[in-house]
Amino acid sequence: MRRPLSSRVYLPACWVAAFAAVLGGIGWSNHFGGTGIGDSVAALRDIQVGPTSLAFIAVFLVAERVRPAQRRPLIARGHRQDLLFTLFNATFVLPLVAVLALSLSVTARSALPWIVLPKVGVVPRWLSVAVIFVAMDACNWFAHLANHRVKMLWRFHELHHSQEDMSVLTVFRTHPLIHVSYLIALVPGIVLLANGALSTTLLVVYGATVAFAHSNTNLGFGPLERIFVSPNFHRIHHRLDGRQDVNLGFALTIWDQLFGSAIFPTEATIRADTGLPGRPLAVEQAGPRPRHLAVFAAQLIGPFRPMHERGAA
Repeated sequence: MRRPLSSRVYLPACWVAAFAAVLGGIGWSNHFGGTGIGDSVAALRDIQVGPTSLAFIAVFLVAERVRPAQRRPLIARGHRQDLLFTLFNATFVLPLVAVLALSLSVTARSALPWIVLPKVGVVPRWLSVAVIFVAMDACNWFAHLANHRVKMLWRFHELHHSQEDMSVLTVFRTHPLIHVSYLIALVPGIVLLANGALSTTLLVVYGATVAFAHSNTNLGFGPLERIFVSPNFHRIHHRLDGRQDVNLGFALTIWDQLFGSAIFPTEATIRADTGLPGRPLAVEQAGPRPRHLAVFAAQLIGPFRPMHERGAA
């Protein structure tokens, strides 16, 4: 007898893929509001892997060797896997993100034109930009929380948590469809579109801050850690033992403090092991050989596999 589809595929994950396809189709049918996909992809690529971003990453990689949280080989298995994800993101995922972002923007402005506030002359542009930045970070926090609390979303997010050799490149270790849940972070920019927009420079700095938080560095920000996320603060979020739905902030720690999910670093947490208990997802550290491409494919397919088959490479 043929097994039912639900026993062969984790159907809720398909809903996320279907939503992305429908949203992208709506944007495509509306010509993405007249914005060229090529220009958007180029802008995103400049933000994520442009010269300035690569310079930041190079500095952080050096810092990992000078002041590591955990000693790792120069090119550990996890580092090679994260490099694979970095190349995959720059080549294939950024176009998807551009399509989703433009599609959400054009759909929101078309279906809900009132969502875009008119220009407020008495409000200076710098203040509008600051509000967008803070609100965007808050939206990222709530989306991150949902990724930990909603099983359907966690199936995509657990890939990011599977890294046992943390590095600055771990920020790119994400499933392509995880970006669906983070689309909410675009809403503040859509609402205040007429009053200002985040500059490329500010977005590069934001991205660099998030990347730095994932680095294998024993670095904190002292009193400023009450405001900004440091590598020591974020490592607690990735720890192998203990709750992982803590320290969810991207750039600011204030959201975790407001909602009681902040745990500040101690000597015991700085060098904590990272990864997923029980390795429910295929990881490159398992087995005598890393099998990078086979594991990479298994990690991308992972969210769609039924629960009883998790962990098989």
